[in-house]
Amino acid sequence: MSMNNAPNVFLDPNANRFQVNIINEDHDNSETTQGDVGSDPPHYEETSFTDETHNRLRISYRPGKRELYDNFRQNGEKTEASLHPYDTHSKMYYLQTFGHNTMDPVPKIDYYRNTGSVSGNKLNRPSLLEIHEQLAKNIAVSTGSVERVANGESTAGDETALSKEEENKTGFVKFGWVKGVLVRCMLNIWGVMLFIRLSWIVGQAGIGLGVIIILLATMVTSITGLSTSAIATNGFVRGGGAYYLISRSLGPEFGGSIGLIFAFANAVAVAMYVVGFAETVVELLKESDTLMVDESNDIRIIGTITVVCLLGISVAGMEWEAKAQVILLIVLLVAIANFFIGTVIPTNTEKKARGFFNYQASIFAENFGPDFRSGEGFFSVFAIFFPAATGILAGANISGDLKDPQSAIPQGTMLAIVITTIAYIAVAICAASCVVRDATGNVNDTIVPGMSCNGSSACGLGYDFSRCASQPCDYGLMNNFQVMSMVSGFGPLITAGIFSATLSSALASLVSAPKVFQALCKDNVYKGLEFFAKGYGKNNEPIRGYVLTFVIAMAFILIAELNTIAPIISNFFLASYALINFSCFHASYAKSPGWRPAFRYYNMWVSLFGALLCCGVMFVINWWAALITYAIELFLYIYVTYKKPEVNWGSSTQALYFVNALDSALALTTVEDHVKNFRPQCLALTGAPMVRPALLDITHTFTKNNGLCICCEVYTGPRKLCVKEMNSGMEKKQAWLTKNKRKAFYAAVAADSFRDGVKSLLQASGLGRMKPNTLVIGFKKDWRSAPATQVENYVGIIHDAFDFELGVIIVRISQGFDISPVLQVQEELEKLEQERLALEATIKENDFEEGKRGICGFFKKASTLSISKHETKKESTINTIQSMHVGEFNQRLLEASTQFKKKQGKGTIDIWWLFDDGGLTILIPYILTIRKKWKNCKLRIFTGGKVNRIEEEKLVMASLLSKFRIKFADINIICDINIKPNKESWKFFEEMIEPYRLHESCKDITTAEKLKRETPWKITDAELEAFKEKSYRQVRLNELLQEHSRAANLIVLSLPVARKGAVSDYLYMAWLEILSKNLPPVLMVRGNHKNVLTFYS
Repeated sequence: MSMNNAPNVFLDPNANRFQVNIINEDHDNSETTQGDVGSDPPHYEETSFTDETHNRLRISYRPGKRELYDNFRQNGEKTEASLHPYDTHSKMYYLQTFGHNTMDPVPKIDYYRNTGSVSGNKLNRPSLLEIHEQLAKNIAVSTGSVERVANGESTAGDETALSKEEENKTGFVKFGWVKGVLVRCMLNIWGVMLFIRLSWIVGQAGIGLGVIIILLATMVTSITGLSTSAIATNGFVRGGGAYYLISRSLGPEFGGSIGLIFAFANAVAVAMYVVGFAETVVELLKESDTLMVDESNDIRIIGTITVVCLLGISVAGMEWEAKAQVILLIVLLVAIANFFIGTVIPTNTEKKARGFFNYQASIFAENFGPDFRSGEGFFSVFAIFFPAATGILAGANISGDLKDPQSAIPQGTMLAIVITTIAYIAVAICAASCVVRDATGNVNDTIVPGMSCNGSSACGLGYDFSRCASQPCDYGLMNNFQVMSMVSGFGPLITAGIFSATLSSALASLVSAPKVFQALCKDNVYKGLEFFAKGYGKNNEPIRGYVLTFVIAMAFILIAELNTIAPIISNFFLASYALINFSCFHASYAKSPGWRPAFRYYNMWVSLFGALLCCGVMFVINWWAALITYAIELFLYIYVTYKKPEVNWGSSTQALYFVNALDSALALTTVEDHVKNFRPQCLALTGAPMVRPALLDITHTFTKNNGLCICCEVYTGPRKLCVKEMNSGMEKKQAWLTKNKRKAFYAAVAADSFRDGVKSLLQASGLGRMKPNTLVIGFKKDWRSAPATQVENYVGIIHDAFDFELGVIIVRISQGFDISPVLQVQEELEKLEQERLALEATIKENDFEEGKRGICGFFKKASTLSISKHETKKESTINTIQSMHVGEFNQRLLEASTQFKKKQGKGTIDIWWLFDDGGLTILIPYILTIRKKWKNCKLRIFTGGKVNRIEEEKLVMASLLSKFRIKFADINIICDINIKPNKESWKFFEEMIEPYRLHESCKDITTAEKLKRETPWKITDAELEAFKEKSYRQVRLNELLQEHSRAANLIVLSLPVARKGAVSDYLYMAWLEILSKNLPPVLMVRGNHKNVLTFYS
């Protein structure tokens, strides 16, 4: 088959990767095709994948090919849907789109979705293995399947996926940026403060400082808005608002702590806003003398009715709640417009007496400067105003109900801040330009000719309010909270505005609290709160959360002292703002490649400044409330950190951990090693860590919090199977280490032989200065029955470790380390247990369905009885297998595997420091004695010496250990190490090595040479004779160990070194065997002969 792709097409820099070419398979026309290609430049047209109904695929043609293709379509030989790249009919043309004739898929968003994505279905791209390995011949590829796979189209369950997607589109009620964010934020920011306190604030601070107070509050909210926008545009945003943004940026510890107090703050805020509404209503009732009971109880009654109504709107669904918010916004805008209209309506005598004179330059000048009274100051006035600027997260809190949170949150939040700030400044300036600070309200306080004036702006306008300096007055900016009602064109509209502001804020908080709390519960950060994670209806409404919020709000309406709790609530909101700003800074500072916000108008240092500013404002508002907030947050942070929820959100905290670790590792490379800082960094050949737990435990004992520990496994066999098994088990085995609180790493390699794999690990493990310096292996207990290659590999590993200048520790325990047979039995028992549980479930189902009468019911009971009998058989089988295996493995293997986990009783660690290896033989047991499990064990030192110098040798050793600051219980000088062992011991040694001897001296030269070539691993007579004294020593040492250290908790012994090429593998294994036979746990240690101890400071 000829596929002419026209090379110049691929060289053209303007070529689009989705270009479609007509490919000619006819060999006869190849010359024509080449001519066409050479003479005519290619024409390109981008393929469109959007307009599927009218033009499913646009095709670019070379000149002269369009007619051919049209003719081909008209003749009906092939339809577009049936074209396939593997069709090979003669004179056949087909389409080849980039990525359509290969398993390699083109980029598509569905490959990058999460498994539980609601915005689309996650598709799995072909794995690297599927693309890299040879294509399996038994796979039948149906027509069109390759194109579908290549383009990321699902081949199974398409109809279900499409119907689900359609359901998602039509079922959910989603809001745009105006209705979902802008409206909510404006309503939440424009609170009661706008109507009843802003005039007082501008009266105290003056126009100049008043505007600065508003701008300072806006600075805090604007920086927070920018940080929120950056985080919200760094990936898909789900429901949960501030909690979601913080938790996904800083992790569950910060998110979980702030999420709970933020949801609680919103719930209590409902009570605050409702009480504000109820107080206004009670004031109206009081004016008309229609109180129901008394003021406080009327507030409770009206507050309760209001909360119930708001709950009904919220439970009805987000759509109804959004409609209510729009109506309330219209009322609020009309009320604000009513105020501005009122400022230009000519005033009357009554209003003049109350201090309103329309716009006057003298009033503006007089009110421009501050006039703080009653102990108020700039920061106290700022603290009163700041809660009016909060509410910027009202839109972000319902992020799960927005059509496009990434664009809606930045647009709506920032525009709401701008609009509300302009409104606050405008209202403040207008009020301060029309109304004087103090007025009596008496229409008779006018200036008559000849009367002296105090020079105030009111005097210039014909009124004398001078007595307000000596006695309190009821009107003016400083005294009357209803200035806006007085100034406005129609007073009741201001009251309606107050109602709108309070109810809209209460409604927004009533919706926000359950949404945030539901997201927190879904993440299961707090284990006991899963009950509130369930949602109902098409919008997944948190009905249970609504009820909980209602209960909290009702409790604070009925019994709480809201004036006390209000500062804490404000600080809760500010703590959320501070963490959002810090999240933005932290994500930028961590420099994670995953931090790519689409919103660019932010700066990490501005975000940090915003976080510090929020913390400062918390103390300005109320210092004790700030301390309470920090204490609660710290407690929740510690709780979540301790519980360690099993989540991984790719937080910036993780990214910073990596950056810090990398920086520390790089910094460590510039520091030269010093003997005082030496610590054992061990490469432990455990295989899978759960298979040899005792070897890991003893290694972990002297590396925990002190040095590096890497558990290593070598996979040998067919490379493809090894790599697959290795890759699939990496995370599982590292997770096992973490779960069992083993501070160790897991590493695995695939190699042709065990020795090659270990050699790779010895050379490549570690990073910079954090490289292993000690190899820890278990003693090969089965060396006498194992193949010669295994013994050769085992001894070869020890030689390789010495070649790479690593110390070696060989650990031997009586039962051995490998508990894989026990693990297999446990796995079988677990499977049988699962079968038993399945049978129980079946029986319960049968019992449940046993409602039928007559003969059917009888047979039903009979079948249940048979199942019960079968279950009894299963249980007896389980018990039989369990008892059989316990007898087979003698239970001592399991006990031996956990012996180093237990606390060691009072006893000794016997150190047979026979050869100076740099001090590793003495350092390892010293580290053990400073561990909690071994601290009751004393060190006893055994070393060789001369008979006539025992006391001198003791003093020398005691002096050396005291200089090393190593405490010991006793020192024993062994003088008879070099005498011959007794006959029984030597005979045992000879019988042990007999199967591995060559006995070449008993044979002729030719036969001996032939045997040497065939079995080079056998022990020759010459070798045995050459190392007879060394063999004597190993046998004799075992006798001495039996005599002196049989009762020790642990024996640490100098490891004999076999000279390469001189000592055969089997002779060396025989030395290790006889040396450590029939003893308590033994550590045979040999350092790399470089100092690991020093007595210099």
